[in-house]
Amino acid sequence: MTKYIELPTIGEILKEEFMEPYGLSQNALARAIFVPPNRINQILKGTRRITADTDLRLTKFFGLSEGYFLRIQENLELRQAKRQIADELNNIRVIQG
Repeated sequence: MTKYIELPTIGEILKEEFMEPYGLSQNALARAIFVPPNRINQILKGTRRITADTDLRLTKFFGLSEGYFLRIQENLELRQAKRQIADELNNIRVIQG
């Protein structure tokens, strides 16, 4: 069985790569992007996904391209799914036309 490095969550990335370097609390970030504090809390805890609405607010605030957080989230989810169904994927044969 292949051993994998544990993937970070989008919440961990938001916290460690964006909030901590600026010394931002959950409440400060929520106020800055005009969302309820529990939205940020749930993202950080991994119980809520980043939506297009939240992505637009975060990318505007951090000066990033729109979709930045959504693309990271999607990439993490694809990598996790690939790990979970690796055996089945290896047994799927490409259709011949």
